[in-house]
Amino acid sequence: MRVLFTCGGTAGHVNPAVALAQMFQTRNSGCEVLFVGADGGMETRLVPKEGYPIETVTNFRRSLSPASIGHNVRTLLNMNKSRKQANAILDRFQPDLVVGTGGYASFPVVKAAAKRGIPTAVHESNAVPGLTTKTLSKVVDVVMVGFEESRSHYDDPGKVVVTGTPVRTDFFRYTRKEARAELGLTDDRPLVLSVWGNLGAEVMNCQMAECIALECRDGAPFHHIHGAGRDYRAVLDALQGSGLANHPEVDVREYIYDMPLVMAAADLVLCRAGASTIAEIAAIAKPAVLVPSPNVVADHQTKNARVLANAGGAVLLPEGESSGEKLYALMTGLLSDAPRREAMSRALRDMAVPDAAEQIYQTLVRLMEKRAN
Repeated sequence: MRVLFTCGGTAGHVNPAVALAQMFQTRNSGCEVLFVGADGGMETRLVPKEGYPIETVTNFRRSLSPASIGHNVRTLLNMNKSRKQANAILDRFQPDLVVGTGGYASFPVVKAAAKRGIPTAVHESNAVPGLTTKTLSKVVDVVMVGFEESRSHYDDPGKVVVTGTPVRTDFFRYTRKEARAELGLTDDRPLVLSVWGNLGAEVMNCQMAECIALECRDGAPFHHIHGAGRDYRAVLDALQGSGLANHPEVDVREYIYDMPLVMAAADLVLCRAGASTIAEIAAIAKPAVLVPSPNVVADHQTKNARVLANAGGAVLLPEGESSGEKLYALMTGLLSDAPRREAMSRALRDMAVPDAAEQIYQTLVRLMEKRAN
């Protein structure tokens, strides 16, 4: 069996594909896997670290700006080039199945495979499909989505299967009690986790410095672990100016390398609303305050956050309405209201698909069996 995964652009597109690749090889002896990404994409760094080969096609990206005519002409040329590259890769690898999990590289590869009659599928982690997934949904055999609410965004809802989005097994390793013990938390005070992405977000990190100052001056009513990313030094400097840089209940880190452990221990999570993040929050039922990034394509993080908020599992706070003071008020309000947090957790458990990788795997196996008969 040969399975080709094509993905890229963000870790949220790459991680589900890697999880599925591992499952296919575990379940099928001798299964060969190939990844296809875009030239220069982060997938060219992430995928080899997981032990998988990757080939690339020329990246292309349209622009809707009236001043971008030259850019779009180059895009058309690159699309033609990537189509030829995709066909050459299919000629060499001869896959039995092609799966796209998002990113521009998925388009030429999945489209070329569908045209050849190879079983094809796409998985969309975001609540609302991006242009690539929306376009490919018209030619693939099956569309897999993370949420039931996503089904209505496709022209043929009957082709859509709600599978959830795969979450690393590490996130299910610890109970809250075990995780708190591992972190050395010995009292009864709750734990807040805040993180705004691996690279950080300057606006939100400035607000977190204000928020942390407020909680410290109130006697630190809870523990707080904050991942600041590239703004780590700026956050420390801000706290140093307030005389709070070394407060024992506040742990400001550059990166949170043990995210599954910290999230398991947390009573409340403050974060962005990328597809992987909301899948993790839903899978382990952690109440959250979501502040979507306003700097993403089609404002898809707000749409992701709205799914959780409408279900009652999270609070949606637009970045333009956020402040250190407002974040602190939300944190203290939620942490003092255990019944509300439990209701939020129940809502998340009701909407989560904890065995998403298995659901996707079985969907793809059924597709291959159907096409073989």
